[in-house]
Parts: sequence; C-alpha cells; structure tokens
Amino acid sequence: MKYERIAQEIYAVTGPAANITSISHCMTRLRLYLAQRPADMEARLKKIEGILGVNDTGDELQIILGPGTTDSVTDCFSHIVTKESAAAKAVSSASRPQIGDGQALHAQIRAKNATPFKLFLKRLASIFLPLIPAFIACGLTTGLLGTAAKFDPTITSTAWFQLGAVAGNVVFWSMNLFIGYNTAKEFGGSPILGGILGGLISHPGLAAITLGDTQLVPGRGGVISVLLVAALGAWIEKRLQRLIPDMFSLFLVPLLTFLIAGPIAICLLQPLGGFIASSIGSAATTAVQSGGAITGFVLGGLWLPIVMLGIHQAFTPIHVELLSQYGMTILLPILAMAGAGQVGASFAVFCKTKNPHLKKTVASALPVGIMGIGEPLIYGVTLPLGKPFLAACIGGAFGGAVQAAFVVGASALGISGLPLAATTNHVLIYLAGVLTAYVTGFIAAWLLGFDDPANEA
Repeated sequence: MKYERIAQEIYAVTGPAANITSISHCMTRLRLYLAQRPADMEARLKKIEGILGVNDTGDELQIILGPGTTDSVTDCFSHIVTKESAAAKAVSSASRPQIGDGQALHAQIRAKNATPFKLFLKRLASIFLPLIPAFIACGLTTGLLGTAAKFDPTITSTAWFQLGAVAGNVVFWSMNLFIGYNTAKEFGGSPILGGILGGLISHPGLAAITLGDTQLVPGRGGVISVLLVAALGAWIEKRLQRLIPDMFSLFLVPLLTFLIAGPIAICLLQPLGGFIASSIGSAATTAVQSGGAITGFVLGGLWLPIVMLGIHQAFTPIHVELLSQYGMTILLPILAMAGAGQVGASFAVFCKTKNPHLKKTVASALPVGIMGIGEPLIYGVTLPLGKPFLAACIGGAFGGAVQAAFVVGASALGISGLPLAATTNHVLIYLAGVLTAYVTGFIAAWLLGFDDPANEA
C-alpha cells in the first residue's frame, strides 16, 4: 500500500527505532522527535514521493503529508517503530541504553524549548485542534444551506432545510462540553468533570436564576469561561486527591471538585470570562470595521511570519469565540489570504524557473495550495527561495485588505483557500480577495525575482 511504502521510506531515513523518541501528528503533519539527525536527512525526506514538505523546528521534525494521508502514514509508521523496537530488544538488551539515551536527549531538548508561552500555545492546540473537524462539518453545512437559500429563499421553510440548520448549529450547543473535557484532560484533571463544568455554565436553566440583582446568563463568556473553570476544576481535583484518603477519594474528590468549582465558576469566572470574551469580540470587530483595509493589509501581510514563529495557535480560541458570539469569524478570511498569496508567488516561480525539479515541486503543491493547504508551498518553494516568501506576504496583505474592507466573515474553522468561500457571508467578494492575492503575489514574485537553483547533475 502507498501509506506503508511512505512510512517505510521515512523510517529508513529517521530510524532506527532507538533514534525515534516521540511520534505524534496533527491534521497535516507527522511530528517526530529524534535523538540524532543525519546531515542529509531533510534532503532525503523531500525526495520521498508523497511527502509534501519538511519543517525542522530544531526540536521537532515535521513531515508534511496533507489531510487524510497523515493519519494513515502515522499509523503505519508507529507500527513499524513498535515492531522494530521489539525486534531490537529481542536480539540484544544492549540496545536499551541507546533508547534511554535518546529519551534523555529528547527530554533535554523539550526542557530547553519549554518556555511558558510555548507550553501555553501547545496546550491551546491540544484543546482546540480535536474540535476542528466539527467546525468544518457544521460550518460547511451552514455555508451550503446559506448558498442554496440565496438561489431559492422558499426552501428555508422546508423540513430538510430546518434539519440542516440544526445540524449546522449543533457544534455550538456541544462545544463547551468538549472544550471543558479537553481542558481538564490537558491540565491533568478528570476530563468528564471538565466537561460537566463546561456544561454547568452553559445550562439553559441558568436564565431563570437571579443572584442578588444579577440574572445569570447561560454560556456567558463562551469558551474563555469554559477554559477558566475547567482549568480551575483540574487544579482543585489534583489537590483534593492529595488530601483525601484513598478509601474516600472515589466519591469525595469529584463531589467536592464540582461543589467548589461550580459556585466559583458561576459567581466569579463566568463574569470574568464574559468581560474577556466581549473585549476580544469588540476589539476584533472594531479593528476590522474602523481600520478597514489597513487592518486587513497588516494582518494578511503578517500572517505567514506569525505561522513561521508558531504563535498562530493563539488565534484559534479567538476564532471560536467570534463564532460563538456572532456566528462567524471576520478574521479567518483575512488570514486565509496569506495562503492565496503563496499560490500567486509560487505560480510566478513555476513560470520563471528553469529547474525541472523545482517546477515539478511547484506543480504538485499548487493544487493543494489552492484548496487551502499551504505547507508544501511554504516549506518546499517560497521559504527556501527567500524573495518569493516576501512576495507571498505582499499578496496576502492586498488580499486581506479586500476582505477587511468589505467585512467578509466565515462560519467555519479549519479550512482555507477556495473551499472557505462556501462558508462566507459574501462569496463573490471573498473570491475577489483571493484573486487579488493571487495576482499581487504573482506580480511581486515576478518583480522581486529569486535565485534559480542550479539543475542537479
């Protein structure tokens, strides 16, 4: 099978098993921590058919495979590593110190790079990334229904349309439970307790309760409140486990966690989360509506460097909060223009280069780039060449200006490029912004030029 072949070839470059200290993946990348890296490792990996790009962050090796393929290759790769590791142990126990050394080196590397901010971003990613498929499914459902209703407004009264509208909105009814679950899990608590704490502050019954002169509002503070209360619940639970004898912990720990964290959530964290959430929403909408094209130009132009710095994950809860408050995020269409700028700049490279290998790389990466998967173009084309990366930023800036000028919003997360158009409130304007990014990215790359790599002998 194709996936087994890719996994075997990756293992041939990164192995043996003792050298591989950690295996994980996201939607598009196989992520490895290695004890040692051969000097020609990155070049050898890029030659493997099926690999779209390689990004070495210094501590983590990211092999870009694209959605779908990543899951299958990771499963095959993990199986190979497990099998080879077991075989090595059976042959000789002498290999065990090597594994220990690799794990120790991996721990040292992680400790060196484990700044509080990086750890915070990793935790955010662990909490929100598992929810992306739900936002894609529900967002696209809502977008397709909205598009259909524009052609025939009478369908909105049909049962199938109303059922589809419920399906498209279900992520917002269940979101706080899942975020609470993932947050508690990430902070070392019982995930289910985090889930019910998230459900507590979202329960419709809160609307009938008044504390003092304040009427409670279900879901106030959105995801911010859920993050706060679930993290607090995990903190309380861990401390109760230390204090309560084992014979009573089974029922006292969850009960006291809920009874302590619940009132704090309702009386303190939910109002605090509400203030933070409303501030985020107001800041985002004010920046786009007041700054207009200038705000879009800046955000669209800076998004690729932000991604390269790895701090783009901090925007995920902002998108989720905007979706929760307004039903759409006005930031995503702006930021998506960075990928469109990549497409334009890379097409200019395709037209100008005399290197057949580079031309083939661009040709294979452009289709997925148009569909919103930009890593192959970033790491395989524009970033290594330098100036085309700057051109892509310029294209993203002009495309972002168009999106912000007309306040284009999207009702989904996790998608970009042309597919995002179906979820926007202004499809034609969004596509005009994409075209703007394509054209300006192309022109900028053409004018800036690049050092064309020499043909390999």
